[in-house]
Amino acid sequence: MAGKALVWDQTGERFYTTGIDHVALYVQAGGIYPKGVAWNGVTAITDSPSGAEANDIYADNIKYLSLRSAEDFGLTLECYDTPEEFDECDGCVLPSNTKGLRVTQQARKNFGLAYRTRIGNDTDGDAHGYELHLVYGCTASPSEVAHNTVNESPEPGTLSYEITTIPVNVTGLRPTAHLVIDSTKATADKLTALEKILFGSEEEMGSDPRLPLPDEIIGTILKEDGE
Repeated sequence: MAGKALVWDQTGERFYTTGIDHVALYVQAGGIYPKGVAWNGVTAITDSPSGAEANDIYADNIKYLSLRSAEDFGLTLECYDTPEEFDECDGCVLPSNTKGLRVTQQARKNFGLAYRTRIGNDTDGDAHGYELHLVYGCTASPSEVAHNTVNESPEPGTLSYEITTIPVNVTGLRPTAHLVIDSTKATADKLTALEKILFGSEEEMGSDPRLPLPDEIIGTILKEDGE
């Protein structure tokens, strides 16, 4: 029986990722993530996993085994502005009976995120598909903000947040803070159903946007029939 040789760079198989869009914020409340809101003006999200470092164990004068430390997921979010709902995640409180006043350096609330990155290839460009990212258990560190004078080349101020995460439980798997759904591989109608939950729907039986937990996504929303 003849074998099969590897072939590189075939037409339609030169893939890449680019872009960031459809960013949504979900402030955590009692272990769930209700009432998502659109986050406009996001310019970049950089995934920053850490940990999973090797701890080599030696015996009988040889490397006996290698243990890996726990892995953490973090990210850096850069933007021009934040939604009002993010204020409480950024340590700001709006005192009652006031308008336009924010008190900073307060307790920071946890939140979740959803965002998309595009998948491109050599035939479809960046319209080939997208990856949908869901992030849980987020907390944001304070952002450095520069206030510069207006000059002949004005630029808008930018914000940058370092975000750490706390993993959530996933039945049958290790806890995780990050799910990724590939639109080119997911079943179309199930992905549409998930996005209606994430981003809301104005249909007659539609609902407000929310971020479902991994067990609901894996066990119900994206579960293939008969499995």
